[in-house]
Amino acid sequence: MSSPKTVLITGTSSGIGLAIAIAAARAGWTTIATMRDTGKAEALLKAAAEHKVTDRIQVKRLDVVGPESIAACLDEVIAEHGRLDALVNNAGAAQVGTIELSSLDDVRTAMEVNFFGVVSATRAALPHLRASQGRVITVTSVGGIVGQPFNEAYCAAKFAVEGFMESLAPVAATFGVDVTVVEPGAVASEFVANLGLDIPALLAEAGPYAPALQAYIARTQQAFGNAQTPAEAAAPVIEALTGDRPAFRIQTSAWAREFVGTKLTDLDGSAVQTLTGNWVR
Repeated sequence: MSSPKTVLITGTSSGIGLAIAIAAARAGWTTIATMRDTGKAEALLKAAAEHKVTDRIQVKRLDVVGPESIAACLDEVIAEHGRLDALVNNAGAAQVGTIELSSLDDVRTAMEVNFFGVVSATRAALPHLRASQGRVITVTSVGGIVGQPFNEAYCAAKFAVEGFMESLAPVAATFGVDVTVVEPGAVASEFVANLGLDIPALLAEAGPYAPALQAYIARTQQAFGNAQTPAEAAAPVIEALTGDRPAFRIQTSAWAREFVGTKLTDLDGSAVQTLTGNWVR
């Protein structure tokens, strides 16, 4: 009897990552649920108990901005399970601000977590995924296709992830490794809440950008009021994990497909500029 397939998921303490971990375990996978601070595993472990999948979920520490942390975690996984069949890059961090008001350190931090963290985890996992002819699935964002106001650093990082994965996919395929990006829109999770934004202070510090920022915040709050649940956003990830031939690019909702489609058919950029321009007026 063959051993269950093993998947490593980053950023599983809350939101989409937590939902992916539970769904993967329910699908029969040995699930390595990683997070930077394992002291925040309570919500995941509670959900695992509720869904009766505690025996299929292992919590491990992994900090995507630390190559040594990634290597140590993967060494443990291979030592304990003998294989890695899939990597789900989910860890990420939002960053709200426009470049004149943001420091270069803010931009570098966004790139470290959202782009270089994905690159580091993927690079470390690939030898094991080549051996298993496994999969790399990366949760990006519709913001990896459509640049959005006051999200310059975040969208730049997600654009970089999309370009990295689109370039890697045909190379990985020569070894039987599938590469997929999954693009959620607004998701009702702790991702945005974890920013800890003080909106009045943000507006007070925005100077000439305050009117545009206020319009953007109002629009964004409305969008998150009609957001998908983490479980809904996680479902396409599980389909990519378990399906026969996953597509390279998958959106998690009809709204996300329409939004991304606006960009992919917008050869001169005017449609996107009209759309997002309305968010700041």
